[in-house]
Amino acid sequence: MIRRANLILYVSDQQRSRDFYVQVLQLSPTLDVPGMTEFSLSDSLILGLMPEKGIVRLLGNSIKDPALATGIPRAELYLSVEQPQQYHQRALQAGATELKTYSLMNWGDMAAYSLDPDGHVLVFASTANAD
Repeated sequence: MIRRANLILYVSDQQRSRDFYVQVLQLSPTLDVPGMTEFSLSDSLILGLMPEKGIVRLLGNSIKDPALATGIPRAELYLSVEQPQQYHQRALQAGATELKTYSLMNWGDMAAYSLDPDGHVLVFASTANAD
């Protein structure tokens, strides 16, 4: 059984990404040290922000440098939340780029899509009957 999951996004500027996610999620980091910022999204899910240079230092030549993919979506953070439109609007106000307005998806969720400052796809959603 998995007790806790950490989803780590590689970011070009840790402080900029931290400030973005503080504004969007309206959460304070549970860890904020050089090389890692973490947010507790639930009792068992942590969102981490690690500088691209940090993962390269950690793993060296065993992976490609994530900075080479700047602007290319490398991850999707799909969050089911109450009031997803408010989260989406905060993301846009914080500098996200809108990809898709809040609308009904063919799997039944209502969702809005954007890109965070590092080009990761950020989705705020709810089940269609929850709105």
